[in-house]
Formats: sequence, structure tokens, C-alpha cells
Amino acid sequence: MSTSTEQFADVSATTLLRFATAGSVDDGKSTLVGRLLHDSKSVLTDQLEAVEAASIQRGQDAPDLALLTDGLRAEREQGITIDVAYRYFATARRRFILADTPGHVQYTRNMVTGASTAELAVVLVDARNGVVEQTRRHAAVAALLRVPHVVLAVNKMDLVDYAEPVFAAIAEEFTTYASELGVPEITAIPISALAGDNVVEPSANMDWYGGPTVLEHLETVPVSHDLTACHARFPVQYVIRPQTAEHPDYRGYAGQIAAGAFRVGEEITVLPSGRTSTITAIDALGEPVDIAWAPQSVTIRLADDIDISRGDLLAPSGDAPATSQDVEATVCHVADQPLTVGQRVLLKHTTRTVKAIVKEIPSRLTLDDLSQHPEPGQLVANDIGRVKVRTAEPLALDAYADSRRTGSFLLIDPADGTTLAAGMAGESFASAKAVAAADDEDGWDF
Repeated sequence: MSTSTEQFADVSATTLLRFATAGSVDDGKSTLVGRLLHDSKSVLTDQLEAVEAASIQRGQDAPDLALLTDGLRAEREQGITIDVAYRYFATARRRFILADTPGHVQYTRNMVTGASTAELAVVLVDARNGVVEQTRRHAAVAALLRVPHVVLAVNKMDLVDYAEPVFAAIAEEFTTYASELGVPEITAIPISALAGDNVVEPSANMDWYGGPTVLEHLETVPVSHDLTACHARFPVQYVIRPQTAEHPDYRGYAGQIAAGAFRVGEEITVLPSGRTSTITAIDALGEPVDIAWAPQSVTIRLADDIDISRGDLLAPSGDAPATSQDVEATVCHVADQPLTVGQRVLLKHTTRTVKAIVKEIPSRLTLDDLSQHPEPGQLVANDIGRVKVRTAEPLALDAYADSRRTGSFLLIDPADGTTLAAGMAGESFASAKAVAAADDEDGWDF
């Protein structure tokens, strides 16, 4: 019993990595995830038995590891991924939250959901097909969402006789494209998810490759969770006013700290009103604390009785964002119905939802050459474009490059509540293309 406790303590003390898988249809995403879970000993016996039984029913000789993530009946019947499948597993070195996202063009919206909180994206490419349009779309989404690490997994190398030139050509094409998008770090790994080559164990069939396996890279890639270094932001979710005999004058503002840290005695500004006050107390889990930081859920009490309600934002007075009713952003359109100029929408930013109108759609991104198609008039499903929106009330948005939490928003259909688009305020792609210099003469850092 003591050994198990010690092992659990070691795992719980490791860092956490959130990552997402993406790629075109039948590139092998679910098989890769299944292989990763299976070979890292993260699959329970009953789960494996269920997969083996389902595989036999489908007439397969070997267990189909893709079934470990494809849990919907429609997914298993069609052999595709439809919904985002989240899996949690751990090794001795790190804990992981994995989002297995669909490859079909019509489910690109799910890839946006899965990658929105990811620190790393694994983009799969079928070695036989190379980089296709959906590969470019997923690279663009990863760049827009500022995912700091991208892994190019060139899959099905066993079907091209493990040929190094095939891998090198695909890796060069993808890296050039992703670098133009401003992706700061790209790691290319040749794999066979079906056979297990370079997924958890190094491949004996590709002695020309000397880099890490997929799991080794996931365990060692540097990640930072220091949200305390970001601009402090606290969206108010709920006003606590019990008005009981025990707490007749208690007035607290509850919510989750989006970024940064807040301290008792600190002067804050309430946005969008601009009123100022001082933090007199912070309650966390029913106990008073002197300091709280993201992503803690707390209740903040102020020295002054200010008109504050759900959707207001608290920020340090010396570092408060500007408010504006004009929002310019890049959006990924995720609805079946188009987004048009003049359309009335709802804009949801953190805990605040306001009425808005689409004033202009300046451009739509062409994925093939990354050119901008000017004034398209509308955006249809899976389009990526720039929009200008006018809101009925001022909003305190940060640039998405500064804060993924307070720089993002949703455009919603006011008629039925359908999500129309996911937006990132400010510049679209990273202006500084911080691509690591290659170490060898072929331009690949293996």
C-alpha cells in the first residue's frame, strides 16, 4: 500500500500538459491516441477487453485501438471521430489531458474547441497523401489560437516502406507553412500508430531518425502555467448578498480569476464603469486569504458599495484594459449558417454577454497560400476571417496574444443561441516568426 501511495504522490507532483490531436480524415488520430494509451499502460483491463470484443464483432483480427477514444456509436459504425474525446492519463514524468478532435471539415469547430486550451497540438499527416487542405486548416487554427508547440506526426510510415525522403519532404512543406503562420516551435516525428513505431517506443525500422518518440516529446516539452505573470483580470460571475442576521452587510463578488493575482489592499478598477475601490478581503473556500491567483475561484470584497453585477471585470487600477464598443478580431466560423455584414448577434466575453452587429468583414483567409480575400461579404462554415463588430455596451477586451482567456469571445445567434464564431481579439497571426534555427544541413532538428 505504501508503494502505491508513493507512486500516486510522485504523479500528482508532476506537471500537467494539455494537448490536442488534429489531422485530416483517416490520418490515424484515434489510432495514435489508442496506441499512446495502450503502450504507456494507461488502459484498464476491462477497457481493453471491451475494445477486443468490439474489434472481433467487426471482423478484425487485432484490437482496433482507435475504439479507445471513438466512444459514440456513430463513430464506431463509420470508423471516424465526430465529437471531441477527452482522455486523462499520466506517466511517471507528467500528467496529461488529451483532446482527440475530428478530422472531417464539417467538424473543424470541434478542433477549435479542443485546441482552445491546449499548450501543444499534434497534427497528423498520412505519409501517402502528404500535406492536404485540412492539414493547413488545422495548422492555421493552431496558430490563431496561439498554441505554442506543434508536433507534426507523419503517420503510416509503414505503408511507404519507412522511407526517409518521404518524411523529409512532408516535414519541410509543413514546417515552411506553419512558420509563415508564426508557429514558434515545430517538431516533426515519423511514426506508425498502427505498428507502434516512435509512439512510445523507438522504431527499429527507422534507424535514420534519432529524435524523440511522441511520448518522450510530450513528457519533456517545456510548458508554463504561470498565469500570475499575466495581466490580472477577474470577471464577476455572481454577486453574493446573503442579507442574513449573521451577515447583514456582506457583499462579495464571486468568480474565477482569469489571469494574474489579486491582493488585499490593492486598488482596483471596475470595468466598464471605470469606478475604483480597494480590496478589503478575499475569501477562498470559505477562508480569508491575503492573496489569490489564477485559476482560483474566490470571492472578493471591496471597501466601497459600487454597482457591480455579473459581467463586470475587476482589474488593478494601474493595469486596467481599455474599454471599447468597436471590436476587431479574427474569427473561426463554426456554424452552418453564414455570418454576414449587418447581422445582429450576441457577443459573449468571459461572463458578459452584449448585443452587437457585424459592421464589416474585411477579409477571408485563403489557406492554400495564406493570402487574404478582401471583402468576402460573408463567412461560411469553417472559414477564417477578419471581422469588425460594434457592441451595444463597452467591453474590456485584451489582445488575444496577451491573454487567451480575456482576449477571446463568442458570436452567438440571438434567435436560438447557436454559436456562430469563435473570436480572437487583436492581431491574427504572430508577427514575430520565432522559429528555431535548424541544427543540421538539411534544415531539420531531429
